[in-house]
Amino acid sequence: MPAHTKHFLSLTLFLAFLVSCRHDKPVDLNFKTEKVVILVIDGPRYSETYGDPTHQYIPHLANDLAPQGVVSESFRNNGPTYTTAGHTAITTGFYQEINNAGAELPLNPSLFQYYLMNSGKDSTAAWIIASKDKLEILGNTAHADWENRYLPATDCGLNGAGVGSGYRHDSLTYIRTTEILSTYHPNLVLINFREPDYSGHQNNWTNYLQGIIDTDTYAWKLWNFLQADPYYTGTTSLFITNDHGRHLDGVSSGFSGHGDDCEGCRHINFFAAGPDFKQNFVSTTQHELTDIPATIAYMFEFRMATADGEIMHDLFK
Repeated sequence: MPAHTKHFLSLTLFLAFLVSCRHDKPVDLNFKTEKVVILVIDGPRYSETYGDPTHQYIPHLANDLAPQGVVSESFRNNGPTYTTAGHTAITTGFYQEINNAGAELPLNPSLFQYYLMNSGKDSTAAWIIASKDKLEILGNTAHADWENRYLPATDCGLNGAGVGSGYRHDSLTYIRTTEILSTYHPNLVLINFREPDYSGHQNNWTNYLQGIIDTDTYAWKLWNFLQADPYYTGTTSLFITNDHGRHLDGVSSGFSGHGDDCEGCRHINFFAAGPDFKQNFVSTTQHELTDIPATIAYMFEFRMATADGEIMHDLFK
């Protein structure tokens, strides 16, 4: 074989090796982000949030937060459009039909388990804080190699007691969130607010809209808390999304329900802000729930081998 051909083949194999290694673990990305908070606002429709040109129910998200980060106009839940499944996609990077009452564990390990394994930190470095008790199941997995290993701390439902305790008011979840952040200073957190989904299911339009307004306020307060806390300011990225939308008017039960593949259930909100993200940027690239853990793992410089999803490169500066 001619020498120049051998040289070409060697170079090709070397480049392939570099690409393969980078796919497995990012190297020297120099992200400023050291902590990530994911806020999931349960079940608003796009038509009452970013899809409403007046943004009357999300003044903080649209007017105060949007200039500081990235809003996606084309973000979707492409899997089952109900609460536990949507949150499972956010945490595992995998769409799964899963029991919606908290009676089944996710099939795959979560972002939180991967983070704790890779960081070597104890459970209090990662938290799942939820108004809905059933979301305690997000802390564990049925995967044989991961079950009961690298478990994050949880505070879900009434008194933080987990599955079976019942839902608690979002005001209490916000208080617990600030207490946990102040006490334990975790580096990875998921927060769930039950509204506006809770009022939507009660077919109460007034309370549904108020639920959007209230969670918009909590999101703004959370951002300001992170900016004021010396541990979090300048090194924390905040992701805000929802697990699913709701039926459009004229589809099934309308705003009071969700769970199918109608546009109202699939088209959802997404916002991200932090030291590594663009500011005052609107993304029109198609993204979905499973892209969230892929992007966060990339920022933390590890890979979730059991997950689907793509890195949202257009978010970054």
